[in-house]
Amino acid sequence: MRFLKILFFLICVFAALNVHAQSSAELKHQREILTQQLEELNHEYQQTVSSKKATLKQLNLLKQQINLREEKINNINSEVRNLDNQISESNHVVHNLQSQLDQLKKEYAAMVLFTYRNQSAYNKLMFIFASKDFNQAYKRLKYLQQIGTYRERQANYIQETQTELHVKIKELDKNKKEKNNLLADQEKEKATLGVEKNNQVQVVADLSKHEGLLKQQQQDVQRKISKTNKEINAAIQREIAEARRRAEEQARAEERAAAARAKAENKEVVAPKIKTITKNSTTSEVLNATPEAARLSSDFLENRGALPWPVTNGSVKQGFGIYYDSEGIKNESYGWDIKTNSGASVRTVFQGDVASVSNISGTYLVVIKHGEYFTAYSNLRSYNVKVGQKVSTKQVIGTVATDSTTGEAIVTFDLYKGKTPVNPKIWLAPN
Repeated sequence: MRFLKILFFLICVFAALNVHAQSSAELKHQREILTQQLEELNHEYQQTVSSKKATLKQLNLLKQQINLREEKINNINSEVRNLDNQISESNHVVHNLQSQLDQLKKEYAAMVLFTYRNQSAYNKLMFIFASKDFNQAYKRLKYLQQIGTYRERQANYIQETQTELHVKIKELDKNKKEKNNLLADQEKEKATLGVEKNNQVQVVADLSKHEGLLKQQQQDVQRKISKTNKEINAAIQREIAEARRRAEEQARAEERAAAARAKAENKEVVAPKIKTITKNSTTSEVLNATPEAARLSSDFLENRGALPWPVTNGSVKQGFGIYYDSEGIKNESYGWDIKTNSGASVRTVFQGDVASVSNISGTYLVVIKHGEYFTAYSNLRSYNVKVGQKVSTKQVIGTVATDSTTGEAIVTFDLYKGKTPVNPKIWLAPN
């Protein structure tokens, strides 16, 4: 019974330690990713430092570095707390194993002493022959045999407990060493963070000397965003109007055909069994009026959460929804600003038809229709599709433009259901 309790206790402890081990592995993996991202940002930042004039790109890179470094420090804090828990549990396990080992040794010593005092064959025979009957003699014989087996089993328990104790002590030493290394890394990151924040203050001071120019640049960006959104909405409105016109025209054609058949067969005119588009029809009904459009909408919906990114390599710089700029001004983003490599190819996320190609302040916007869904790709340096062209999933439609002021290559991706913008996060596959 004692052995079963010990075994159950060890199983529970090992299960808990295994959960911590998995969590530690995840934290370590996150720390490695953050370290790699910081190295890439630092390399990019050092390239901008060579310019004596502070730029918006320097400031943006410093902000990204500071955010990532703070995230890494928080990650290290989580790892240290995790290790503290593991060290505490290991200490508890070592203490319990040591107590169990002492108890097992004590019991084993008593057993050996008892066996020593009763080791002669004469005593064993007398113990058996002193039985009242054969049944008792048999039980006493089995008892003597079980004592030998139990003594051997106890010796094995002692050896296994000693081995487990040594393993736990080594694991405890390893965790303590890893904790010390993490604390040293944390202090290094804090020192670097302080330097980066000082650099940020200096860059902001340098940029403030050109405040008028910066505000002008920001206003230009906002005007471009506004113009892009208006053009997307206009393109969608045109497609809705065209879909309504085609649906109404098809309905009239069906009515004329039905009337002609009825006249030829000398029968009463029967209205065709098709869904009539009226002024009260919803945008979804209009855009899905044809079987082809309805099927494309259904296929697009079935791929929600699995659509490919518009670039093969990129990260979200500005997400969907309300945000505040560096001056605290409230803005709203209807899509994703995705930072990628300079000159990167931009591709479609699903098959469809090119609805619009527009020039927006020197860069291009491409809108693609997918049934009742629309995707828009803006800030393109060049494009290679035309209005009305059918495109396939992952087909390259152009290349991203690089901002001459910030040096960043950013493509803006918007996704609409009818006239309503939706968050790309729930549609695109994890990057």
